Amino acid sequence: MTEKFPKEELFGITSQIRRSAISLPSNIAEGYGRDSIKELLRFINIAIGSLFEFQTQIEISKNINYLNENEFKNLCEETRELEAMIISYSKRLK
Repeated sequence: MTEKFPKEELFGITSQIRRSAISLPSNIAEGYGRDSIKELLRFINIAIGSLFEFQTQIEISKNINYLNENEFKNLCEETRELEAMIISYSKRLK
């Protein structure tokens, strides 16, 4: 998605979007590798924060016309579904 963003954004919003997208599964994996449910839940909360960061960044991208409305809506739907899955998993662990 970010490949079509302006090249001058490579170290700006493009980098932020990519880092938050990578951070989400990485934190869940790291938490899973820990010794306790408490630690897993802590890393799941960090992952949720990364997801919220990603959602904010795609909204900013839409507002500055790097994403069109359809791209934005599709990404929003996917991230909301992912959000629900992660929160549901977190609740089951508790």
